[in-house]
Amino acid sequence: MDDNPTTDLGRRLTRFMEQEIFPRVQEMKAFVAANPPGARPAFMAALKRKARGMGLWNLGLPNLPDWAPGTRLTNTEFAPLAETLGWVEWAAEVFNCHAPDLPTMEMLVSIGTDEQKERWLKPMLEGQICTGFSMTEPETASSDARNIATRIEDRGDHWLVNGHKWFTGNSGVPGWSFTVLIGVSDPEASDYARHSALIVPIDLPGVHVVRDIPVLGFSHRARPNAEVLFENVRVPKENLLGTRGNGFAAAQVRLATARIHHCMRSIGGAELMVSLMCERAKSRETFGRKISDHGKVQEFVALSRIDLQQARLLVLNAAAALDAKGGKGAQAEISMIKLAVARACYDVADRAVQVFGAMGMTDDCPVADFFAGMRALRIYDGPDEVHVRTIARHEFGRQAAQYPEGLLHKFCTDFSDRSRWSGD
Repeated sequence: MDDNPTTDLGRRLTRFMEQEIFPRVQEMKAFVAANPPGARPAFMAALKRKARGMGLWNLGLPNLPDWAPGTRLTNTEFAPLAETLGWVEWAAEVFNCHAPDLPTMEMLVSIGTDEQKERWLKPMLEGQICTGFSMTEPETASSDARNIATRIEDRGDHWLVNGHKWFTGNSGVPGWSFTVLIGVSDPEASDYARHSALIVPIDLPGVHVVRDIPVLGFSHRARPNAEVLFENVRVPKENLLGTRGNGFAAAQVRLATARIHHCMRSIGGAELMVSLMCERAKSRETFGRKISDHGKVQEFVALSRIDLQQARLLVLNAAAALDAKGGKGAQAEISMIKLAVARACYDVADRAVQVFGAMGMTDDCPVADFFAGMRALRIYDGPDEVHVRTIARHEFGRQAAQYPEGLLHKFCTDFSDRSRWSGD
């Protein structure tokens, strides 16, 4: 008999998704289409109360303080639950386990002051407020985070912020209260000691939401990303998150766990795509037989299953490494999953579009939206190329440590050895 407590959680979460979330998918879709971006239907509050009452609340925060509500799961324990949450794009919010809020809560738990936890963390844990994360900039190549140009100036009794950000999440969502901003506070310091992290309340004078940003034509009206201009924004000194000059380290607190969550939710979404793909293929006919009988469609389904099984195992391995070694120690494993999962889920989404045909390119089903999201995931949280660089550097270092004397002379011909030439 399985006495793992997360097994019971998984069953209860699956049952909640099937009985409470799935029946409201079309209702949410209609509501989102008819209302301003970020608006929430009344049933969301009822679902949150029900989920919390069932102990399905704040699942992904292993280091919660004693006073906080939630289920304290390790990354390894939460990973399969995050996959289940990924079946429906908006479902994670019902359980207070959604991005960007969950990673921000992780930051506040790990490096927030007592005052910051009281002012910002407590209402987030209760689901009363939500947040954004402002790192990427439209005018710099932010894949190299050292390029970030937003200025944070020390003006004695406050910080003065000037900068231009985009892809700041939760724009317009009820309770959108603050964003965690990364900017340059010490321009003369070394590359990795120039930036700081600030809690910037959205209602401060000088914070201007320019627009909500569509992603490959999809507006993501349920959880919009905003372009935000910060013009002479006066931020209280106590809103420094972490220590001055350690903005990159502060960001890494959220990025390691966030990538686990993103990847597992993406796998959950891709699993839905496979289910929809199979049902669609069995319900349509071309050239006198079911689409599911065509060899190419069978190949799509088989490759998708292989891709997702491999991706899932990689993420579970990365989650275990993160639990055992922390974000810095698991850097290579985290980069591997960010690269592999985004590509695998993108491939699954592409196959689903192909199987659905014309409908797969419309918003009449979730396939096209998921396709856009998975293509974007290859950019979010660091583009593929940055993670390739990280993985390769780690591998070169690992090989040098494992075989410091080298293997070439043991396995390969040494062409510098002139004594092997005939006649010498």
